[in-house]
Amino acid sequence: MNEDTHSGSLPTGFERGTDGPKVIVVGVDGSDTSWRATAYAAGLARRQNALLAIVYVQPVLAGSVALGAPAAEVTEEVAEELLTEIRETAEQLRGIFEVRWRFHTFRGDPYTGLVRAADDLKADAVIVGASEQAGHRIVGSVAVRLVKAGRWPVTVVP
Repeated sequence: MNEDTHSGSLPTGFERGTDGPKVIVVGVDGSDTSWRATAYAAGLARRQNALLAIVYVQPVLAGSVALGAPAAEVTEEVAEELLTEIRETAEQLRGIFEVRWRFHTFRGDPYTGLVRAADDLKADAVIVGASEQAGHRIVGSVAVRLVKAGRWPVTVVP
């Protein structure tokens, strides 16, 4: 009888995905695909008893310096609206699906914000909605850039 034996010590410190995900990051921007990604991530978080980190990245608008405060206020309003919508949905589902979740906002471009969130929160998985913008087929979507980073399992929800 031939058995595989492994010698050596077990890894110490933080190890991603050992017993299933403990922290799942999902990007939300108000688009239909981001809401589908959030629903998928919530189901996964519930089944795995993981923390769902819902992340909205407030875009820094190119002309915001010239436009002044109103542009910054608009992105703040979007973040508040998303948070309100998420809270209302979570409240409606309370008792049906028990999911631990937190809402985070970051400023910058979506890719950089999601990377920062995933790193800060020590995410085991990142879930995003597929891009609905035609230009992303040429330049590359946030999802493609996250996959290419190769730092977490990435699920793209259509």
